[in-house]
Amino acid sequence: MPIPPELVAMLRWHIEAYGFAPDGRLFRTNRGGLLQDTGYGEVWEKARKAVLPPHLLGTDLAKDPRSLRPAGLSGQLSAGVPPQTVAQRAGHSVEVLLRVYARFVHDTDEDANRRVSEWLQRWG
Repeated sequence: MPIPPELVAMLRWHIEAYGFAPDGRLFRTNRGGLLQDTGYGEVWEKARKAVLPPHLLGTDLAKDPRSLRPAGLSGQLSAGVPPQTVAQRAGHSVEVLLRVYARFVHDTDEDANRRVSEWLQRWG
């Protein structure tokens, strides 16, 4: 799946800093073991609180690691990536993408109004 250069840089930094586990895993405990659900959940909650704005903390956005996929796909939609492209990257139809993942899109009213205004100005 194509990803932006910023994410590639983050992954490369992580690999350079921490390497891989002997079995090829990218993420592991300090001792090289498997990440346990309890420890992972605690770290996840701290990270979520550190990066999400307060008005999104009560939403399902990035609520747990399983929501990374919806968060990533809805983030692409919020960024203005065409739904056809997001759906293709995810291996879904546009219908499934919009039915399942678009509910995580937040704070788009101002951007939508700006885009409609720009479109109207081109025709005005």
